[in-house]
Amino acid sequence: MPAREMRMEMFLRALMRRDFDKARVHLEKLNKIVGKDEWGRGYSKAIAGFISALNDNETDSLIVKLITEFNREKAKELLEHFENVLAHEFRDEYEKGYYTAWKELLTAYLAQKTLEGVRGGQRRTIKKA
Repeated sequence: MPAREMRMEMFLRALMRRDFDKARVHLEKLNKIVGKDEWGRGYSKAIAGFISALNDNETDSLIVKLITEFNREKAKELLEHFENVLAHEFRDEYEKGYYTAWKELLTAYLAQKTLEGVRGGQRRTIKKA
């Protein structure tokens, strides 16, 4: 597994535990990996948004719903959607970076055998489809 994807998985696990200090450490390392070009800025914007939405418990945000509702089917649909968006040739590098972050987060999410809820530390084991 490439370093960026491995770091994204660690980032996701920290988010799922609501360990925002650890998530920020992974965010900083991801930012170093992706760099400061347009693609990297888009990627960084997405991951910063993940932390912000969960930290503020923005219940209407996609990331909060995904993590609190443990919805594998929704995650699969979103992954397919973001992969399709990335395939559009007219997307600029910033957008490609942004949607790549979503794609990698969803891939890491779907790879989890046990998803830990951010509410009250509840654990649910989700069977892979």
